[in-house]
Amino acid sequence: MAGKKIEYPAAVNPPKWEKADAAALQALAAGNASKEQQQRALNWIIYDCCGTYDLDYRPDPREHAAISGKRMIGLNIVTLLKVKLGILSDKN
Repeated sequence: MAGKKIEYPAAVNPPKWEKADAAALQALAAGNASKEQQQRALNWIIYDCCGTYDLDYRPDPREHAAISGKRMIGLNIVTLLKVKLGILSDKN
């Protein structure tokens, strides 16, 4: 029995977003985002835009490289969100 072919989104396709996502990012950039907008904007960046927790394998090497690059940005953001500031010196 032949399996279904898995369709992957093209690496260059823009991520899905809603009007509320755009409003949250614009408010964040303007410096007047509410707590909820800040959280929504960051979640959109980490989960939707960067695909931080998605599988980055793609059969096409160029697609794999593009997805891996986006994912790396998300991983760097998550790293800074989790770093324990109290153990760092001012030199870091």
